[in-house]
Amino acid sequence: MKTSILLTFILFFGLSSRAQLVEINGIPMDTSYTPHSAWVKLKKYYPNVTPVFPKLPANVSATYDIVYATLPKTNYGKRELKLDIFQPKVDGEYPALIMIFGGGWRSGNKAAQVPMAMQIAKNGYVTIPIEYRLSPEALYPEGVYDIKAAIRFVRANAEKYQIDPDRIALTGSSAGGQLAALVGMTADVKKFDGYSAEMDQSVEVQAIIDMDGVLDFTDPNESAKDTDPNKRSAGAYWFGATYKEAPEKWVEASPLVYAGENTPPMLFINSAQPRFHAGRDSVITVLDQYHIYTEVKTIADSPHSFWQVHPWFEETVQYMIDFLDKILK
Repeated sequence: MKTSILLTFILFFGLSSRAQLVEINGIPMDTSYTPHSAWVKLKKYYPNVTPVFPKLPANVSATYDIVYATLPKTNYGKRELKLDIFQPKVDGEYPALIMIFGGGWRSGNKAAQVPMAMQIAKNGYVTIPIEYRLSPEALYPEGVYDIKAAIRFVRANAEKYQIDPDRIALTGSSAGGQLAALVGMTADVKKFDGYSAEMDQSVEVQAIIDMDGVLDFTDPNESAKDTDPNKRSAGAYWFGATYKEAPEKWVEASPLVYAGENTPPMLFINSAQPRFHAGRDSVITVLDQYHIYTEVKTIADSPHSFWQVHPWFEETVQYMIDFLDKILK
């Protein structure tokens, strides 16, 4: 089996349902959270769910593993960060949707966003699942820098990929939702700028879609998890410290802190699990003061990771398309 095929298999289906670190191309990765592992876990409690697989529509073209940033020197040597692009085959200038996968800032891969990206692209969007560095490889805020570099790359190459640079949206699921909100709300926050070959390009986006991504890390559901020193929370792994050890990091990474008059319109797609709504209502209260459009879609009786399986996959995609049509078209 060729290396690229094996890597794709690992990233979509995983090696195990248990958290584990493996080395792929010299980089430590946690392969425990994949679309397949999400389905295996959910079907124990929701026996009628079925897995979602990539299915490229006839009117969409696909380009995989485009290098959007090259880091010449990391702890693991030279590092190339990649993204995929799905675009309508008909010539035009389309809105773009940059897509950020979830997995507790520790696991996951851009392959998880591909089925959704394909279906949204056929409705007149250029959809772009991106890679970013996770906590086994690089701690916060390196992943934030990566995402901002991806936005700059997309804007700098807008003409090449038939993108309208003034109509770019961000979306993410779970940890990816938190990151989409944080990056989308901090276009003018210099401490998150990081690096890029296209630093002259803006990182502003015109819309944000947050799928079950927490907006307030100080919420006890996140900040109070680290009671066992031998079992660190996903947040503690990402920040390199528990809330008690470094509360300033947990506050700084909370999108709620940055909600204000420059925040773009937001769609929240939520499961029926309240812990993943932390900070949402407070953000909406702030945005209401500035008459910024927000929308909430809560999927009844749904688990976290609802977007990874049928029947909720189709409902989620339609909510996203309806919102994007309203804001960007």
